[in-house]
Amino acid sequence: MMDEERIRDYLLSLEPDGDPLCGVIAEDAVRRGIPIIRKETGALLKTIVTMKQPGAILEIGTAVGYSAVWMASAAPPACRITTIEKDEARIAEARENFRRAGLETRIELIGQDAEEVLPKLPGGAFDLIFLDAAKGQYGKWLPELLRLMPAGGVLIADNVLQERTILESRFAVERRGRTIHSRMREFLWEIKHSPALQSAVLPVGDGAALCVKRPEG
Repeated sequence: MMDEERIRDYLLSLEPDGDPLCGVIAEDAVRRGIPIIRKETGALLKTIVTMKQPGAILEIGTAVGYSAVWMASAAPPACRITTIEKDEARIAEARENFRRAGLETRIELIGQDAEEVLPKLPGGAFDLIFLDAAKGQYGKWLPELLRLMPAGGVLIADNVLQERTILESRFAVERRGRTIHSRMREFLWEIKHSPALQSAVLPVGDGAALCVKRPEG
């Protein structure tokens, strides 16, 4: 564990300073205990967006808008980002952050529960989907997410290792966390065995699943 922490600290030391506004948003969120993507996860996300150059991105779980602004900084100017958030307080804050970043015309925030929104979105519309919302719903949403991506579409799911508790038996996990623990394990098994996906689970941040929809998927 010590070696893992040293490697992580070293890799983080290599990260250049990002956009100043992103830094302000991140510092404020951390100070208030609002979960946002970790720095190393952000680097992975930005690299994938740069490589994929998507025309449309879907994000599930806006929080205060940090990751949407981060992705927009790497996406082509014509890319449109749709992000979903149900927490009213965070919706207002995210919209203000998009305004501060000058991204109001590029980012559409849908203030509803993803459960209601996903079935209404057009099939094959999103080249990249970033999933960072209720962890117990990842598996339930997977069929809709597959429908929303064209062949070659990329799905990135964050926090899949759940602070490494995913390694433990469900009986070693606190009772209140056992349902999410079981559902996340089922989600990881599904993405690794789905004929529609080519997937890798990476020990980056709190774990990131990187999936590509196969041509026949």
